Parts: sequence; structure tokens; C-alpha cells
Amino acid sequence: MEIRSSDDAETTEAVADVHLSQLASGEEMSLQGYTIDVGATVPEHSHPHEQAGLATRGEVVFIVDGEERVVGAGDTYVVPGGEPHAVENRGDEPFEGVDVFSPPRTDPDWQD
Repeated sequence: MEIRSSDDAETTEAVADVHLSQLASGEEMSLQGYTIDVGATVPEHSHPHEQAGLATRGEVVFIVDGEERVVGAGDTYVVPGGEPHAVENRGDEPFEGVDVFSPPRTDPDWQD
């Protein structure tokens, strides 16, 4: 069993004002923390990983197949592997939470 503090996780800026922290990774899944600053956009992308998340602060708009879905603090979501999606923070505070990826995901392909 491996235990580490989230304070020890290295944070990277994947795209402008979008910060990711690899919190834990195993053979079958990984756990990633994120902060999406006010006004930031995660461009449309897809990945083979199933993505399940929990929003802990703020609100964003997920855009999937041209449909906008609002996700706010306390909400959970699942993005199937291979489904193109984008995220926009149109709110007035940072959006924060955690994502689980299966299989593990370490470096997003949309990273600068």
C-alpha cells in the first residue's frame, strides 16, 4: 500500500489556467486533482480512458456533442472513453475537483 500527501503532488499547467496534479496511480486507475481558473477553457479532446469525477468547488460547462451540461460543486460525472468533450469555466470562482481515470492517465494529449 502506498500513501502520500496531496501536498506532495507536483502540479502542472496543462493549458493556460488549467492546473493538474497526479495524486495517485495504480495499475488499473489513476487519481488526478484539478483546478480550472475563471475564464479558462479545456479544449475539445478525447482519450481512451473512462473518466469519473467529483466537483468540489465552483461550476463549469462541459460541452459534449454540442450540448452544454453544467457541473457544480457536489456533482459527479462520467465521461466514457473516446467521447470528445471540452470544459469552460464561465463562473466567478475556480472550479476544483478530482478525476479517476481507467486505465491510468498520466499526461493529457492536449497538454501544451
